[in-house]
Amino acid sequence: MMNNLNPGYDMPIYEYKVQDGNKGCPHCTEGFECLCKLSDPPLEACPECETPVAKQISSHAVGGSQSGMDDRAKSAGFHKLERLGKGEYEKKY
Repeated sequence: MMNNLNPGYDMPIYEYKVQDGNKGCPHCTEGFECLCKLSDPPLEACPECETPVAKQISSHAVGGSQSGMDDRAKSAGFHKLERLGKGEYEKKY
């Protein structure tokens, strides 16, 4: 199966950032992404300054905007409630 974003490659994008307590270069202090094979070992050091880095937990991308989802839900007859306080909700649509 081919990935539409990277034709011919089925590799995840991992996020890395300098490990807590370490100072690194701007590249690893702000965090960076790395396209790696699943079989590749995780990076242990920043490729630019060799400071120890750690893989970050990140969420996957889900397409579509929130407003688009709300419009589709409303047109399908669903209701949206917003929590005002403990046990109190307001109907948004």
